[in-house]
Amino acid sequence: MAMQLRFRSRGGVRGHFYRIFDAKFRENPRCYVEQCLVATVSMFIILSLLDAVTQTVLIASLGASSFIAFTMPHINAAKPRYLFFGYVVGVICGVSVSLLGMELTNASFTQMAPQSRIAFGTIALGLAMFVMVITDTEHPPAAALALGFVLNDWDVLAVCVVICGIAGIVVLKEAFKSSMIDLL
Repeated sequence: MAMQLRFRSRGGVRGHFYRIFDAKFRENPRCYVEQCLVATVSMFIILSLLDAVTQTVLIASLGASSFIAFTMPHINAAKPRYLFFGYVVGVICGVSVSLLGMELTNASFTQMAPQSRIAFGTIALGLAMFVMVITDTEHPPAAALALGFVLNDWDVLAVCVVICGIAGIVVLKEAFKSSMIDLL
């Protein structure tokens, strides 16, 4: 959110420019640096331990969740219930619709037509959104994960990496939560 900066030009006419930095940054620069550093180190540790670089599209949602967890640690989407169980819903919906799509089209992932993957991917996304809303586990990156499981090849290891990754984010976020502020 940009804050307006008013100034007087030489002719006395007022103009508006937008600040480059958030006004809250000047109040708590140390929190901004520390929280972003914790998120960076946390993701490095999690991805290194899980050797997750082979499933980058599925793992990318963990980066978005890390952003939410460490820059807005006190909002609902950053609470353990939303982070972890949102991912459980995303995985279940994505994997289930992916398997259903392969069964209905009688094709493996690599043989499934791109339009079929797109159709089933959007179904997985919509289903994940619906289940998250009715179970009070809304977490946007986890809904995107459901889409990723249909649009990309996956295996059981990918499921384990995603669940362990989000569990790691939850544990690390909760460990540092008392010293963090909402940056946004």
